[in-house]
Amino acid sequence: MASRNERARRDRAARRQTELEKIRRKYVPGDSFSSGSPPSAPSPASARPPPAARRQDNQIVRHGFPHQPTALAFDPVQKLLAIGTKTGSLRLLGRPGVDIHVRHDGDPAVLQIAFLVNEGALVTACTDDTLNMWNIRQKIPEVVHTLKFQRERTTCISLPLQSKWLYVGTEKGNVHIVNIESFVVSGYIINWNKAIELSRKNHPGPVTCLVDNPVDSNKLLIGFETGLLVLWDLRTKAADVRWQSAEPLRSVCWLSDGKQFMSSHADGSLCTWSVKTPQRPVATQFPHAKTRENGQQEPCKAIQKVSWLSTRAGEPYVIFTGGLGHDTAGRTPSVTVMHGRTTTVLEMEHNVVDFIALVDTPYPSEFQDPYGIVVLLQNDLVVVDLTSPGYPCFENPYPMDLHGSTVTSCTYLADCPGDLVPALYSVGTAKQNRTGFSEKEWPITGGTWGTGGNSYPEVVITGHADGSVKFWDATAVSFQVLYKLKVSRVLERQRRSQDGDTEDQLAVQQVVLCPESRQLAVAGASYVIHFRFSRNEKNAEVPCLEIPIVYETYGDSDRDPPSGDPAVTVRPADTIAGVNGKKAELSLPVRCRSGPIRRPPGFHPELVCITPAVNGEPPGVISSVAVNSAYGLLAYGNESGLVIVDTVQRTCLLNLGTPDLYGPADPYQRAPRSPKQRAEEADLGRSPDSEQINGLCLSPTAGKQGGVGSVSPRGRDVQRSRSQGTGRRLVKAHSVMEEPTSPLAPQLSATAAAAAAAAGPHLRVWRARQCKSFERLDTQQTASRSSSLSSLENISSEAIVCLQFADTFVNKSESSTCPCLLVGTSLGSTLIVQVALPRSADRATQAVSVAPTGSIFRLNGAMQCIALLDCSGARIPAAAETWRDGNKERTRTPSRPTVSSCGSLSEAGGGDGQLLVLVSDKQARVLATPSHSCLCKLQITETSFVVRAEIISLKDSVCLVCYLANGRLNSYSLPSLRPLMEVEFLPLSDLSFQTTKSAIADPMLAIWGQQMFVNEDATQMARTFCISNHGHGLYLCSPSEIQKFTISSEFCTQLQDMVGELFLACDMPELPQQGFLKGLFGGGVRSLDREELFGETSGKASRSVAKLLTGPTAQAEQLQARVSSTGGDVGRARQAMIERGQKLSKLEDRTEQLMADADNFSSTAHQLMMRYKDKKWYQL
Repeated sequence: MASRNERARRDRAARRQTELEKIRRKYVPGDSFSSGSPPSAPSPASARPPPAARRQDNQIVRHGFPHQPTALAFDPVQKLLAIGTKTGSLRLLGRPGVDIHVRHDGDPAVLQIAFLVNEGALVTACTDDTLNMWNIRQKIPEVVHTLKFQRERTTCISLPLQSKWLYVGTEKGNVHIVNIESFVVSGYIINWNKAIELSRKNHPGPVTCLVDNPVDSNKLLIGFETGLLVLWDLRTKAADVRWQSAEPLRSVCWLSDGKQFMSSHADGSLCTWSVKTPQRPVATQFPHAKTRENGQQEPCKAIQKVSWLSTRAGEPYVIFTGGLGHDTAGRTPSVTVMHGRTTTVLEMEHNVVDFIALVDTPYPSEFQDPYGIVVLLQNDLVVVDLTSPGYPCFENPYPMDLHGSTVTSCTYLADCPGDLVPALYSVGTAKQNRTGFSEKEWPITGGTWGTGGNSYPEVVITGHADGSVKFWDATAVSFQVLYKLKVSRVLERQRRSQDGDTEDQLAVQQVVLCPESRQLAVAGASYVIHFRFSRNEKNAEVPCLEIPIVYETYGDSDRDPPSGDPAVTVRPADTIAGVNGKKAELSLPVRCRSGPIRRPPGFHPELVCITPAVNGEPPGVISSVAVNSAYGLLAYGNESGLVIVDTVQRTCLLNLGTPDLYGPADPYQRAPRSPKQRAEEADLGRSPDSEQINGLCLSPTAGKQGGVGSVSPRGRDVQRSRSQGTGRRLVKAHSVMEEPTSPLAPQLSATAAAAAAAAGPHLRVWRARQCKSFERLDTQQTASRSSSLSSLENISSEAIVCLQFADTFVNKSESSTCPCLLVGTSLGSTLIVQVALPRSADRATQAVSVAPTGSIFRLNGAMQCIALLDCSGARIPAAAETWRDGNKERTRTPSRPTVSSCGSLSEAGGGDGQLLVLVSDKQARVLATPSHSCLCKLQITETSFVVRAEIISLKDSVCLVCYLANGRLNSYSLPSLRPLMEVEFLPLSDLSFQTTKSAIADPMLAIWGQQMFVNEDATQMARTFCISNHGHGLYLCSPSEIQKFTISSEFCTQLQDMVGELFLACDMPELPQQGFLKGLFGGGVRSLDREELFGETSGKASRSVAKLLTGPTAQAEQLQARVSSTGGDVGRARQAMIERGQKLSKLEDRTEQLMADADNFSSTAHQLMMRYKDKKWYQL
């Protein structure tokens, strides 16, 4: 019998080896290796694609509010809105769904924007003293011309309607004129010393305003910062009228008749000036000033901008921002509308950056009749309806409320079930009845939508600092809010902290959604909430589990622990002693709301898990969360340990410190931490609302069989060999284990049972000393982490950073798969925890057994992601159940493996049945299971580290995509780990706005210019960087914007059809005919031939004034012109050669003719000579 078993064992081993060789030959072609030497994928340097294969990242679309806006412009004919930002971005907005983002080279701040009305172009003035001409007739606007001023700094620009000459004001007080067609500076210049009076002794300051007279284009109003106003006559090149205000000038606006204008000043005053009275203003008013008891007027803030708009009814509108009193407490930013005798103050939530009045006519000489105001705030865009009573706001259709609270996490599902988006919309946006908004349509209606789209829906989930979770429909280029969830309805904040910040207590750190079952897990720093989706409204109480993860050790040889063992202490899990023998104090960072909670249709909270603080020491931040609807389990971990919760029975199954997951196979040496005073054991008691001890909930069956709250007489001490290494900060565990009492305990594998017996209990109390580990992060190029930084000597805890439920093989001896939890740690270890589930009929009553198996896989660096592939290279999805509502029957997802259908190697004839892909921030490996043989390994980087890695599906295949700290985005095929793409994507410094702590300079790295950032900051960046299926991804590019990108070349070809058109060809509104009397008596609009004044007759400007820097389009045009000119030159040279050849032929013919004539002459002369040779002279 023994020989037969031995023979069968050898046959199975031979079959497995044969299958392994087949898999290797299939996925690693061209490599020959022995079984003990697995192949390595080429290093990044050697495997880097050639330069021709590299390409830049493809940005799809940017959503959200433009961060740090600085400028605003509106085209009244095309109905387009342009917003410039401090970082050089330019957002062009049309009707809802038409949103284009472009960026200036060098990222200079945008000072001012001017549309070429109804011409499909605009001009931007930037802080780097450049003027840029943008062509918006194409789907993706591009810069056509760039003009850089070299000797003066630009301060303002003005472009009259239907003019090709742009006025440019400078800091020195001069005004230059630029031709927008050729972007050439005219020789006509208005110097500041010509504009001021001869008697003036000081400089008037920079030019702040340039406004063309609406009825006489020959008159240009120039405003200087010191308050000087000059009406310049362009023909005579002299000043007609000068005005001097007592206060610094902020803005100027003409009335449509061209006879009066209004100016705003730094003291909060508005001055009305007339062209015919240059001495003093016609009227001066302080709209918001109040008179004090002593008769003095209170000082007011500056009025930054004013608009004076005429109406056909006779009463003009005066709209301005600012001017409120300095001394009044609680003053908020506002926009004031004065119409007739009524003054309306519109209070804003944020500071006002700029505003523009919406009018139908583009002609400034006509009645404007404004119908709205576009107000650009520091963090919002508001459009006010001036035609409705009370001036209500239009409801903003753009997704600009993304940053209502700081975005702390992002989840991107690029291929979710088709019914998920309609379900979220039906319980979210569709049921919102927002009141207080204008009933009229959104006034910005320019552009058209794209014709293309996606065949699959996309959903983005954002978590926020105030505890809210928002679901967005991100299909193709759209971005619309679907549903909003608030954690504050389930949890309540504790009292305000010392720094006054209570918002972080509920901040959402991670969001995990199972799209098939519509189960949601939301995790904060110290809580995890499990939600289920329902279309029905409920009113019920939410159960809560308080699960402390506390770890205490006594490592001083002079002080014995309570059990007398100087190395390891074993105590019950329900007894935690404090200092001086007192009871340990458990305090909750957040509290679950008591009593029934109304649950509207949507995601209903089913279970709350809170990690309390022990003795005032805050718990570790939850670092990883996983939920599985088929198993009915929820797992989460922090820097101290792992917790597994049964969401069906609402009990805690496992609460184990990370070192205890290894069992006797722990590869690390963990020295104890500094000892504390010996404490007496004290019972903390039960929770009154559930069958749990110290928040560690027991299953119903286990509670009847002895209880885990008391120490079992069969409990065993956990003893491991530890060397007392110096400087080590990893601590030991002391714990208690109870013999398995669950009926499913025998179903655990022998290895898992042995590991559980050696490692400890299902319930473990552990506390780790918090410490901050630093990782280097260079803003330009990240250097390699030194061995001292990555060694165990500088690590005091091993965090759980990656969790994945899957049906896989527990160890090498297993022949079938079973439910497991794959656990990845910050030290690069991957552990397997086996799960024994009861039958579906007994799932609600029978306990679930879980235990570590002892299987360990180790990589360098912290783990990033874990995935399973089948033998054909396709990804094996986790088991999931189909969503059901009410009393409908539960069904499993057909495409996903069920819990009971475990794969068997005997059915396949032996060999390896799965491929396990492990990715850390340094390496990647592909292992064949259950043999655990390494098929491929890859050193992703040596000088940097992986910030985010994901295994995605792309074009019927699976690949690994990694975003590195050096800014590169790499892609590798699976399971062969062959490099597919490597591009310069995004410097990590561009995401540094998410860091909460200032950079810490490392003196050892200062000579290389390196910097170090706290590890939590890099983790925060990874939470807002997502990569999903179909090669799509997104990241938080600013505190208020999300940028989508793709690495799929096929999608890039379809992107042009998805993006909408900005410019639509349409006719200009007709200018109303001028009346006979106005034309007779010199009224009406008087035109000016600017070409005659500013053209060639004005001369050429100095070359040192400005330099023309052409854009891509202009470069292409110049190249084409050069090619055309070169072709013409070649043609002309060829024609000249032909003509020269013809002339040479004619010359040759003439030469031959002359030679023939010479021969004839010679023969005739010879004959004549011979004839008269013998004759005398007298015979002639």
